[in-house]
Amino acid sequence: MSGPMFFLSSLFCLSLCSFSLQSEGFLQAQGQQIVDAKGDPVLLRGIGLGGWMLQEGYMLELPKLGQQHRIRQAFVDLIGEEKTTEFYQAWLANHTTKADIDAMAALGYNSVRLPMHFNLYTLPVEQEPVAGQNTWLEPGFALTDQLLTWAKANKMYVILDLHAAPGGQGNDLAISDRDPTKASLWDSVANQQKTIALWKKLAERYKDEPWIGGYDLINEPNWGFSDSKDNNGCQEQQNKPLRQLLVQITNAIREVDQKHMIIIEGNCWGNNYKGVLPQWDHNMVLSFHKYWSENSPQSIAEPLALSNKYQMPLWLGESGENSNQWFRDAIAMVEQQGIGWAFWPLKKIRLNNPQQINANADYLKLVAYLQGNAEKPTPEQAYKALMRLATVDIHYNNTIKHDDVAEAMLRQPHSNATRAYRSLRLAPQQALTVQAVDYDVGPLHHAYFDTESANYHVSTGKERRQWNEGMLYRNDGVDITKDTKDRLYISHIDKTEWWQYSLRVAQSGVYRLSVQYATLQDGAKLSVTVNQQHQGSVDLPITKTDTSWQSANLGQVYLQQGNNQLKFQAEQGGFHWQSFTLQPAAQK
Repeated sequence: MSGPMFFLSSLFCLSLCSFSLQSEGFLQAQGQQIVDAKGDPVLLRGIGLGGWMLQEGYMLELPKLGQQHRIRQAFVDLIGEEKTTEFYQAWLANHTTKADIDAMAALGYNSVRLPMHFNLYTLPVEQEPVAGQNTWLEPGFALTDQLLTWAKANKMYVILDLHAAPGGQGNDLAISDRDPTKASLWDSVANQQKTIALWKKLAERYKDEPWIGGYDLINEPNWGFSDSKDNNGCQEQQNKPLRQLLVQITNAIREVDQKHMIIIEGNCWGNNYKGVLPQWDHNMVLSFHKYWSENSPQSIAEPLALSNKYQMPLWLGESGENSNQWFRDAIAMVEQQGIGWAFWPLKKIRLNNPQQINANADYLKLVAYLQGNAEKPTPEQAYKALMRLATVDIHYNNTIKHDDVAEAMLRQPHSNATRAYRSLRLAPQQALTVQAVDYDVGPLHHAYFDTESANYHVSTGKERRQWNEGMLYRNDGVDITKDTKDRLYISHIDKTEWWQYSLRVAQSGVYRLSVQYATLQDGAKLSVTVNQQHQGSVDLPITKTDTSWQSANLGQVYLQQGNNQLKFQAEQGGFHWQSFTLQPAAQK
């Protein structure tokens, strides 16, 4: 949907009255807070531009390929080197534009994290014409300059994040585009020296830019330094090579730039700080990452303890890939501690972001081939699909806007208020059919209830599951699927689940209420409450198929002029629900 831009509620403003959301000047670490040039605390609230400079397979629906260099080679095999280069040039030009950054600012974000791939700024070590020297490439710097211009115009901070370091910084290969047949960052002094040189070059370029919020030195190191069997470094006790490189990068930056914050991440995807601290610079921020865990104080106890011990600010530098309810709970928890955040990512082909790339049908056929599920497209078909993806589909104007996701991040952590998902108006003497999937926007237990509302597999140890089984339309726990005619409906309905609908009625009166449903399970039952008054329930008989939509009559209900709320609840689950209809009782 493309809904309205949301303004901060009064409750939200009260909860953040001690923070500056539109600050100016260089950000600084002061004790356990990030402050602006005036010394006022700043709460960073941002999004990471994942997928722009660095593609991960899952963002393109290519999880089997994983790393960007493998994706690129697959495209070369289909359309050749020259046309693949053309595709990537178009991708970089259209993925993130001024329109994207303007929209982020309008929604209420005040910062953006830029995941950088080193190969847009400098050649890989093995491609350098002269060993030990650095060839600087213009595309990365030009794109960064452009992003900074857009952000400055909106008074938004840009956090530079080295997401893919030379050689790759971990065994989670896709996040740094690592090629395991070549020397990693940790196996190569040359790669480490290039990393240091790149950060010094960036610092020289941006040393006088106050809207560069900070330097996030190495994204998510995950490496077993002491024990190679500790694949991602989660059991590492010393982390000496990590600390040494971070110190060397900091020293190089400080040769040319004394102003910007240094942001560091521990091993184990940014969470294992054993041996990394204490800090070695006066202007340093500790970043931690959080995915798929419970949103309880215990889940952030370790970084909070480090912040208290070393008197360093915390920043939730990356999180996301979950449901709206998880976003709401995580952000509410960290903001209560004065911790800012950058969620991940702004856009991809899947739906749980502020924007969803609406990939063309030919590209999806290409994906099916590369995943081993379809015939090989011709070079002409593949080129057409890829160029449409890179020139049309990914552009801001053509993405699907999920304002419910932005609202879950920006408003719902501070308010339980609900609102209509889309305008529902019942005109005089007219019938109104409402799609079941258009229930109200708001938190769990306030706009809807679903028995499985988020992914907590890191905490529970259970198998990873989707919160929305169909992964369509909306990012709540409500399961949404579509039938063979592309009609959306609520599926996988369990007992006690419910959905609220806000609508405006032009003329008070009595209306006949019916629901359109399908079920193959005996005993399904649905009840309705109107303006907090229980109105009755209806048994839902078995239908021919699980998408053979039939109507069931819930009787007559009285609706007042103006605002009304209808709440439907599954007294017994096992059915699919497509819509409900209101019709003046006088009509036949």
